[in-house]
Amino acid sequence: MTPKLRIAAITDEFSPDLSVALKAMKPIGMTGAELRVVGGKNIMDLSPEELSRAKALLDAEGFEVISIASPLLKCVLPGAPAIDTRFQHDVFASKHTYEDQPRLTEHAFLIAKRMGAPIVRVFSYWRTVKPDECFEAVVKALRALAEKAKKENLIIGLENEHACNIGTGRETARVLAALDHPNLKVVWDPANALVAGETPIPEGYRVLDPKRIAHVHAKDCHIVDHKPEWGPLGTRSVDWKGQIAALLEDGYKGWLSLETHWPGPGGNKLEGSTICGWNLRGLASGN
Repeated sequence: MTPKLRIAAITDEFSPDLSVALKAMKPIGMTGAELRVVGGKNIMDLSPEELSRAKALLDAEGFEVISIASPLLKCVLPGAPAIDTRFQHDVFASKHTYEDQPRLTEHAFLIAKRMGAPIVRVFSYWRTVKPDECFEAVVKALRALAEKAKKENLIIGLENEHACNIGTGRETARVLAALDHPNLKVVWDPANALVAGETPIPEGYRVLDPKRIAHVHAKDCHIVDHKPEWGPLGTRSVDWKGQIAALLEDGYKGWLSLETHWPGPGGNKLEGSTICGWNLRGLASGN
C-alpha cells in the first residue's frame, strides 16, 4: 500500500501537542506537516522560542513543513454586504481584523521562511450574502499578497472555503482568470466546495487549471439539512477515488493533507484522525 501521492496532515487535527501528533502521523507514512495550532496557540502567535522548539521536533521526527495554515483574510471586509450567517466561522485560536492583515502578512512570511514552508495558506474574507460584490476587493488583496510572496520566493495558497467569498471551484477559477500570477496558487478543498453547494468532482475540479493547484486538503462529509456532517475520509459524499485519480491523471505533484474535521468515535479526535489517515493512505495508493 504505497501512496502514489505524498500524504500529510494539519497536525492539530491529531493533537494540539505537536509531539503527540507527529508520533501518530509517522506510522501512517505521513512525512509532511501543515502547521495551524501548536500547543493550543495559533501558529501566528507562537514565540520565536516556541517556533524553534517546533522546528527541532519536526526535524528530529523527519517531517517537512509543507504549509503555514495561516488565517490571512479570514476576517470581515469593511464596507461589504452583510455576512452570510449560514456558515460556521472556524478561527482555530486566532481572531484577527481587517486592520491586522498587514502585520499578519509580514509575520506569516517570516514564519514560513523560518520553518522552511513553501506555501502560506490564505482566504477571501468572510462570505457575505453577495459574494460577487466582494470579488474585486478579494482579487486586489490577493494580488498584493502574491507580489509580496514573489519577493520572498513563497506561494500564496488560496483555499476555497465555504465560509469565505471564494468557496467553490468555479469561484476559484474566476479568481485565477482575473489574477494570472505565478505566486498565487490554489489550496483545493473538495469538501469545502461540497458544503458551498458544488459537486466538487468532476464539476468543481474540472474548471480549475490543475497546474495552479499547489496543495490539496482531504476531509469528507454528507450534507444534512444544508449543514456538513463530517465523517471518516472516503466514506461520505466526496468522490475521493475520483478526485485522486484526476489529480494523478493531471500530473499533480503536491501533497494530500488531511484536515479531518470529524470529531472521531466517541469524540476521540486522535483516533478519528488516525482512522482518516489510514483511509487517506489507502486512497492515495489506489485502494
